[in-house]
Amino acid sequence: MPPLRRLHAVFFDIDDTLCATTAFAQRARRNAVRGMLAAGLRGEEERVYRELEEVIAEFSANYEHHFDKLLLRLPEGALAGHNPALVVAAGVAAYHDTKFRELAPFPGVRELLADLRAVGVRVGIITHGLTVKQAEKLVRLGLVPHLDPGAIFISDQIGVAKPNPKIYQFALERCGVEAARALYVGDNPRNDIAPPRQLGMLTCWARLVHKHELGDMPRPDFEIETFADLRALLRQELQVDLPA
Repeated sequence: MPPLRRLHAVFFDIDDTLCATTAFAQRARRNAVRGMLAAGLRGEEERVYRELEEVIAEFSANYEHHFDKLLLRLPEGALAGHNPALVVAAGVAAYHDTKFRELAPFPGVRELLADLRAVGVRVGIITHGLTVKQAEKLVRLGLVPHLDPGAIFISDQIGVAKPNPKIYQFALERCGVEAARALYVGDNPRNDIAPPRQLGMLTCWARLVHKHELGDMPRPDFEIETFADLRALLRQELQVDLPA
């Protein structure tokens, strides 16, 4: 770890760092399939769900027409004369209903972000994804009031995607923060640890969902499994004057 210097900023990833996006997405997709079946789509739930997962794997999670592609791949007669637009709309509605009900930050996230800002540390986001999709997550999670409005960086909005270190360099320059005085917290070693370390930022591997392994990636400066862990290391290791 670099020599200890006063911390000026903490940047966070969103997905599986501030909230359990992977688990939530699986529930939302399952409910979307059920909604489409209730709207008249014919098929076995498990088979339709597996086909949807294949569509997402092939076209990426950020593709905007998963359900349309799903219908094209199902057996002839699956629509049973129903309007495909209504079946797709039922899936979209069920997905978003799940999002509205269930998307929540990990315990301690809001409190820690608020306390960091209260002691003068800039709190920002550096995330990979579509602009509106990632921004909506921040709104639904109730985190916007706890973030520095000038420190939110979304790859789609900037034109640089992880793991390109330029997205981190862009954030540092826009915020006027030296790399050695900034901490990045993320769950994916390839995207969230190696690139900021290359620039000299402090890094913290958020292992709240245990989705990724370190493999041959550089070791982070810190590891956490809860936001209580993060609060403790900020106080004890980085000497940020936070309440316990």
